[in-house]
Amino acid sequence: MAKNSSDAFTGLEAAIVLIAFVVVAAVFAYVVLGAGFFTTQKAQETVYKSVEQSTTNILLIGNVYGLASDPSSGINEIKFSIGPAPGAPAIDLTKLKIVFSTPTTPPIILQLGDAASTMNFTAKEGGTGSSLNSMTQNQQIEIDFMVEPVPVNTQVTLEIRPAVGAALPFSKTTPATITNTSVLS
Repeated sequence: MAKNSSDAFTGLEAAIVLIAFVVVAAVFAYVVLGAGFFTTQKAQETVYKSVEQSTTNILLIGNVYGLASDPSSGINEIKFSIGPAPGAPAIDLTKLKIVFSTPTTPPIILQLGDAASTMNFTAKEGGTGSSLNSMTQNQQIEIDFMVEPVPVNTQVTLEIRPAVGAALPFSKTTPATITNTSVLS
C-alpha cells in the first residue's frame, strides 16, 4: 500500500513563499535606503548653499578714504579696498553692486564700469592697472567712485552687495576738517 502524502509538497510551497517575501523585503529595503541617502545628500547641499548665501564673502581692508578736488565743498570721491573672506569662492565683480547714501541723499546703486563716476565704480588690483571683472583669493581690490560733494561731519552709508553671499554694510563719517585726502571714521 502506497501512502499518498502532500505534506512535503506543502512545505516546499511554504519555503518558496518565504523566499519570495525575503526577496521582496530586500528590494523594498534597498529602495527605502536609496531614497534616504538621496534625501540626505540633498539636505546637505541645501545646508551648504544656505551657509554660502548667508555669510559675506567680502571683507573691508584698511581705511575708507574721501578725496576732495575742492575741500571747501566736501569730498567728491570715495576709495577703499576689499578682499575675499578666507575660503570664499571667486567673486564676480560685474554682478557686484555698491549702494551709497547719506542722510540727505537717496541711495545710489553703483555698478562696475571702466571709469569712476557717480553711477559706476572701478575695481583695480592695488589701485593700478585696468579694471578687473573678478576677485579671487589673496587679491586686494581698490574700489573707487565719485559722489556728489559730501560736507563735513556727514554720515556716509555704504553697502557692498555681491551676487552670492550676504551684503557687507558699513557707515563712516566725514571729518570735521576736509583735506584733499581724508580718512572717513
